Amino acid sequence: MASGTTAPPPPASLKRIVAASLIGTTIEWYDFFLYGSAAALVFNKLFFPGSDPLVGTLLSFLTYAVGFAARPIGALVFGHYGDRLGRKKLLVLSLLLMGGATFAIGLLPTHATIGTAAPVLLTVLRLVQGFALGGEWGGAVLLVSEHGDARRRGFWASWPQTGAPAGQLLATGVLSFLTAVLSDAAFGSWGWRIPFLLSGVLVMVGLWIRLSVDESPVFKEALAQAEARKAADADAVEKMPLVAVLRHHWRDVLIAMGARMAENISYYVITAFILVYATTSAGVSRQTALNAVLIASAVHFAVIPAWGALSDRVGRRPVYLVGAVGIGLWMFPFFSLIDTGGFGNLILAVTVGLVLHGAMYAPQAAFFSEMFATRMRYSGASIGAQFASVAAGAPAPLIATALLADYGDSTPIALYVIAASLLTIVAVGVAKETRHRDLADMDTGAEVAAGAARTEDAGVH
Repeated sequence: MASGTTAPPPPASLKRIVAASLIGTTIEWYDFFLYGSAAALVFNKLFFPGSDPLVGTLLSFLTYAVGFAARPIGALVFGHYGDRLGRKKLLVLSLLLMGGATFAIGLLPTHATIGTAAPVLLTVLRLVQGFALGGEWGGAVLLVSEHGDARRRGFWASWPQTGAPAGQLLATGVLSFLTAVLSDAAFGSWGWRIPFLLSGVLVMVGLWIRLSVDESPVFKEALAQAEARKAADADAVEKMPLVAVLRHHWRDVLIAMGARMAENISYYVITAFILVYATTSAGVSRQTALNAVLIASAVHFAVIPAWGALSDRVGRRPVYLVGAVGIGLWMFPFFSLIDTGGFGNLILAVTVGLVLHGAMYAPQAAFFSEMFATRMRYSGASIGAQFASVAAGAPAPLIATALLADYGDSTPIALYVIAASLLTIVAVGVAKETRHRDLADMDTGAEVAAGAARTEDAGVH
């Protein structure tokens, strides 16, 4: 039977797979975003005392950026073994690493207790978080993409993407609740630890669900084909997934990296840097800023599957370009609305920004999955996504804060995001549409051998 004729799993099985990916990514993003919110709110005082408030925030965001630096390493390691051993095993490991590091942050002594060792330990744990998240994203979206049917791949694969706003919603919601019920002194003393320790409970739930799903059938079939080829030719040597990606899919990797620029930078400016800008420049209270992000994240969660479904109808590229163009056009109104200090305007600014971000983020899972053959798909998608994060999301809050400190105005920050949007428009503009590609048919010998040439055609099988 041709691999492309493999029947999709029954709806109940597919929903369980989607749920496993969604819950796992939600927990991992909760852990990752929790750090970002805490970096903006309290870490500058707890781990970098004695600095000017804005300088302390910059140092705090620097440790935040370190997590991104570890993501490409996680992408390489998890991608390699995920393409060799399977998606499920590596997803379980990533969840354990992320949850363990986050729980440990909740137990970490502050600068007042152990001095400079505190920020050092904080940075090490942030590196573990980044390493784990670098391997999480690719495996989660591939597990769904390779189980679901091609006609609705954009919709189903977008559900693990909702783990980002769900994690943001959960992290911001917990912090918002704690800042509302605790005094500033209590929150700064011990209250900030609660959401980090909560991660331990969430990880147990995520592991229970993630262990219950099956390995990707597309991966199992591709593995069987590879083993059959090795049996037929004892001298055959299988290339490392990374080598195969760089040989056959280097153009796709560059496109994926470019596509990530506006998506990644805009997201962290809208959700992390806003906590600094709104409280220091617009005179908005910390609670008000958190509530605005909370409401906007709920809308973000709801629109991502809608954008994913639309990409099944009109294609990945048109939807992605709507988001890239829209986010560039929205930046000046975004900051103007925040500058008014009104809660309604703050909600509008963040919500519209995240809706436009969703137009890029939703089709991204299917779009990147459809660029690579199965035995190099985990590596290719992860490398493209996570290497871009070093230049995009990692320094975004840091650059935005530095621009604010230097110029005292939002104009350079808006121009920074607009420049990223232009890069993404170019990358997606030169890409080929992928929505008609059959993930299994891409694994035939002819397809893999002609990987570079395939990116030049329309990609329709």
